[in-house]
Amino acid sequence: MGTLEKGITRTGTGYGGKTWNILGQVYYPKAVTDSTFAFETNSDPGQFVPVHVHPTQDEFILVQEGVLDLKLDGVWVQAKAGDLVRMPRGIPHGYFNKSDKPARALFWVSPMQKLEALFDKLHNLQDPTEVVRISAQHEVDFLPPEAND
Repeated sequence: MGTLEKGITRTGTGYGGKTWNILGQVYYPKAVTDSTFAFETNSDPGQFVPVHVHPTQDEFILVQEGVLDLKLDGVWVQAKAGDLVRMPRGIPHGYFNKSDKPARALFWVSPMQKLEALFDKLHNLQDPTEVVRISAQHEVDFLPPEAND
């Protein structure tokens, strides 16, 4: 991908005009380099990403609006607007919008690894089983459904 390009990626837009729809959630890439990958998510009430592991990446979430419930290394925690969630590589985590209001957050991972390519492949895919299979090929490993309890 190369070096970081200077500039601004506006709210509600993606870098280079790109957006992804991943199982109903809209993701906007904000910055894309080999060393880091930042993206904005918009999660309606009831939307979530099940518990999974990034074995080769550290991940962060800066909650910008709303509230996210997270399963972080087997423990339920809650992050509100302004909170930063730190998820070291190898730590199981998932996020859930259990509230009655939308949530918006900035995520970033370091290094990028295969995450942009994964999002490209998941865009508009409707089958959760296929999402799990393709994710495993891109260094994102989903845990069994009971990990979300």
